[in-house]
Order: sequence, then C-alpha cells, then structure tokens
Amino acid sequence: MTRDGEPGADFAEREDSRRVAYEVTGAPDGFPVFLLHGTPGSRRGPKPRGIVLYRMGVRLIAYDRPGYGDSDRREDRDVADAARDVEAIADHLGVQNFAVVGRSGGGPHALACAADARLRGRVTRVAVLVSLAPWNAIELDWVNGMNTGNVRGFGVGSPDTAAVVEEIRQRAERAAADPRLLLADLRTEMSTADRRAVNDPALRRLITDTYAEALRSGPYGWIDDVLAFRRPWGFDLGAIDTSATPVRLWHGADDNFSPVSHGRWLAAQIPGAEMEVQPGAAHFDAVEELPRILRWLVDPDAAIGADLLIGARPGQ
Repeated sequence: MTRDGEPGADFAEREDSRRVAYEVTGAPDGFPVFLLHGTPGSRRGPKPRGIVLYRMGVRLIAYDRPGYGDSDRREDRDVADAARDVEAIADHLGVQNFAVVGRSGGGPHALACAADARLRGRVTRVAVLVSLAPWNAIELDWVNGMNTGNVRGFGVGSPDTAAVVEEIRQRAERAAADPRLLLADLRTEMSTADRRAVNDPALRRLITDTYAEALRSGPYGWIDDVLAFRRPWGFDLGAIDTSATPVRLWHGADDNFSPVSHGRWLAAQIPGAEMEVQPGAAHFDAVEELPRILRWLVDPDAAIGADLLIGARPGQ
C-alpha cells in the first residue's frame, strides 16, 4: 500500500465557515467511501494504491480533521462534530450516499456518522477498525491491556487538562521536528504483531508521512482529538440503526494501543453490530485489513469471513 504521487488538498466549507481539507483517490465513478484517520493523523495516511481502489470500484475520500494538516481548527469540538465535516465534503462533492470507515482514533468519529440524524439515509455502511471506547464506558476497564505510553498520552487518571495538553504539545513538537521519532517511541511499546507490521519500510514511510502532515500546522488536531475522547462523545451508540446502516467492527486480538476489550464493548452497545477479532493481529494490522473492509463497504454481497465473525446478525 502506498500513495500515488503527492496530490494537494481540495477544500470544503462547513456551515461555520471553517475549511476542511480533503483528497479523493481511486475510481472517479466508484462508490464513495470516507476514510477517517487515526490520532494523530491526516488525509495522507496509509491507504490502498489508486489502481487498487479503481479496480475495487472505490472512490476514497480522506480528510484532515479540524486542526490537522490543512483543515481549520475547531476548538472544543466533540466526537459527534465529525459528522458535520463529512456532510460538508459530501455536499461539496455532490455525493448523496456514501460509506464511512474509521481507523483507530477515526473509529469513534465514524460511529458519529452512523448515529447522526442529518446523515440518516445517506450513510450506507460503517466500518470501524481498532477503535477506542468512550472514556466513561460503564463496566469497561479502559486501561486494561493498554500500553503505558497511551495511558500517559490520554491523561488517564489525571483531572488536570492543562497537564494533558502540555504532554501532547511536547510530543507533537518533537514529532514535527522528526516524525520518525514518534514511530520510534511507539515501537518501544508495540506488541510482537505490530513490530512485525511496521518492519515493512513502505508502511513506516506512510506512517511518518501522515504524522508530518498532521502536525505541520501545530499540535492542535492531536490536542483536540484527545480532549474530545476525554469528554462525552455527543451521541448515543444505542441509537445507531444497523438495519438501515450496517456496522462492522474489526480488532486485532493483540492490540495494546486500543485493546480488543474496547471493540467488544462498542459492539455490545450497538444493537446488531458485527464484530471481528483476528488472533495474532494488532493495531497496525488494520492497514492491511482495509482493502477487505472496503470490499464489504461497497459490495453488500462481499464475503465477510465467517471464521472471524463474532455476533453476526441472523442470515449474514
């Protein structure tokens, strides 16, 4: 998986006049799919080659969340606000119906699109890869199985928001100076499965590329993501209607960035959601999983991998 060239961003304008930067790759007449990046991340994150997307019939739309890359910052945004970003871009492109996939920190934002009343009838399917659960999730030990770097980065147990912001600012400044340092820091706490995944030089280049773009204008997107995760998300997971908008979650069993218990908790809160857990896989394996998930998003008859499926709806 690699980028085809280095296209510049296009822009859509939200109702609040803020600009959102996005890029479109793949088949111009393919089915539109929004790809929501991780934390930190940008529209330049790992994705299948344009020729692969073309053959799959996918028109992939990736964008910078506010404060990342070329998108204007929106302070105090919540997770639910992502639906307004997606709506603005879809309207700008003249797209009526589309699917959404979110990876890692993009997962909660993808679920926001599934729950959003204004997008009801427009979002056809939603997929979520290695997502976090809400900070205040009932009957979930949020940090169990999570590496210490992520526990510290989210400020778990700290009521001091200013200290959390300062921690992210320092990490972001170091990463902006040399994005390879952030990946090197992450490698020290990766599972064996994740170390195996990032041993691929092409994937390492893509990861550092998305970090560089994400932090080019400062640490604000990263800060605002974390603060949004520490607050209520702004929507009800139980209100997602999977009979109208099917939802599938995928998680690697060995993920220690967002532990698999988070994915299982999310699946339990969304009536009718499908949950896949892959043994021996971890957080960065979601990159390799993306093409299969994209096939499911654009093709209702695509095979779902019954050997991995947990809690499938009857008849699927």
